[in-house]
Amino acid sequence: MQTVTVSRRVDAATDRVRELMDDLEGFMFAAGFTDVTVDGDEMHLENQVGLATVELGLRIVERADAALAYEQSAGFFETMTTVYHLDGVDGGTEVTASTDFALDLALVGAVLDATVIKRQRRKELEMQFDWLEEQVAE
Repeated sequence: MQTVTVSRRVDAATDRVRELMDDLEGFMFAAGFTDVTVDGDEMHLENQVGLATVELGLRIVERADAALAYEQSAGFFETMTTVYHLDGVDGGTEVTASTDFALDLALVGAVLDATVIKRQRRKELEMQFDWLEEQVAE
């Protein structure tokens, strides 16, 4: 199992950050995905990673300890779960996102490896956090 975790302090109340994250389409587009479809608790995402087009089906899951959590329902990972935590801090919110994944090597082979996935996922999470900061600054 591989893990990517990114944290950032956002200068906004926890309720405001949660409200922004509830705009799932906007929040996922902020990660740089080229296509995002949200239908209830299901999301379909597409993105270019290197030479490969990545398609993922995600299912939102309820977790009492998380502001947002989802897991892969269709895609190239053996398993993939992402959890976002919000913690109020003096004058803002500490946002922490953690993605745990295992690759299905039969599907990805030599095109994608854990290092490429980790680098891409870190970039996506940082872009989401940039978006949160831009939204609260408006």
